[in-house]
Amino acid sequence: MAFTISTTPSGTQTIKHSDFKTHIGLKLLNSHPRVIRTVKPVRAQPLLVTRAIADGKPLTKEKRLSIDECEAAVVAGNPPPAPPVPPKPRAPAGTPVVTQLPLTRRPRRNRKSPFLRAAFQETTLSPANFILPLFIHEAEEDTPIGAMPGCYRLGWRHGLIEEVYKARDVGVNSIVLFPKIPDALKSASGDEAYNENGLVPRAIRLLKDKYPDIIIYTDVALDPYSSDGHDGIVREDGVIMNDETVHQLSKQAVAQARAGADVVSPSDMMDGRVGAIRSALDAEGFEHVSIMSYTAKYASAFYGPFRDALDSNPRFGDKKTYQMNPANYREALIETSEDEAEGADILMVKPAMPYLDVIRLLHDNSALPISAYQVSGEYAMIKAAAARNMLDEEKAMMESLLCIKRAGANAILTYFAVQAARHLCGEK
Repeated sequence: MAFTISTTPSGTQTIKHSDFKTHIGLKLLNSHPRVIRTVKPVRAQPLLVTRAIADGKPLTKEKRLSIDECEAAVVAGNPPPAPPVPPKPRAPAGTPVVTQLPLTRRPRRNRKSPFLRAAFQETTLSPANFILPLFIHEAEEDTPIGAMPGCYRLGWRHGLIEEVYKARDVGVNSIVLFPKIPDALKSASGDEAYNENGLVPRAIRLLKDKYPDIIIYTDVALDPYSSDGHDGIVREDGVIMNDETVHQLSKQAVAQARAGADVVSPSDMMDGRVGAIRSALDAEGFEHVSIMSYTAKYASAFYGPFRDALDSNPRFGDKKTYQMNPANYREALIETSEDEAEGADILMVKPAMPYLDVIRLLHDNSALPISAYQVSGEYAMIKAAAARNMLDEEKAMMESLLCIKRAGANAILTYFAVQAARHLCGEK
């Protein structure tokens, strides 16, 4: 709303609207183009309010009492009328008559209004809390992922750029990249992981050229690059080799940092990998690059759709010798202690919803930021149930994310990031 305020020689202030629209605050009486409200600033005298239309002809004149007159009327016992006290709502027929419970505290009092509930809400979500996982591949076209409705393997040159644009448009400025590597580039030692002209480094450079301020997280693990589908190098007897794998992971992290990654995220669960990666980054001048460690990554059944998306299922066996036992809780404290000592900047729990207690455990026992990964299986369950009208997708999505945040996560990796951010922004 555009307006001007002017003062006449007699001290009268005049407010003039310069447009022809209805306004909130200085309310137009009708559809005439302008309202001029003139107030004579004399405290002890009645106030004369003049309302006029554009041609200057007065419509109404009304005399208002001064403050002194209003106060005098109240003191004399003649207050102006106000709406009566509303009647007490009646209970439905058949409601029993009972003696009121002797309660001094009724928690429901703070829930009776949406405004009170909003004022006292302990946990809130923001698009800034979300990290969007994105799958990329070498193809030009985007390929839908059947088990994850709404998710795609994105062409790194076009689809990736468009998806990041959509995310930034609703306030999601953090992403994490997961590559689908051609089978011909996979090997037992996963050497393609540290190819500085590989898929991930190229995508990082492209994104940083297009969106310099975006925060790029990367996955540090060998499974997308391994012909065996494991997170580490596999010995002929099936044992996952720890120290040799850590050597490869350190080279991978440096290659990603050199391309422009802001945060490298070792998800492999090898012992000692955080310290080795920190040393390798610092030695190459990347002391500013952060490490988000998958601190408590469980050997979970909820990863299925993700592995299908990257075609990275283990060729044999499982990952129970390096990922944590879902039955264990206190063991997460050991991993937390090690990661902190080795230089991790952020600690992660994965999956999220089945492990809210572990998120709280890390939150209460570490001063570092905590992240949680709402994994592909969690996402797919909500999508599948909503598709069958078993639940409200939007409500279930927001409740699940809010619960993860309430448990203690500062950041949430979620495939719902853009959809949830649109909801928070009031978009449909």
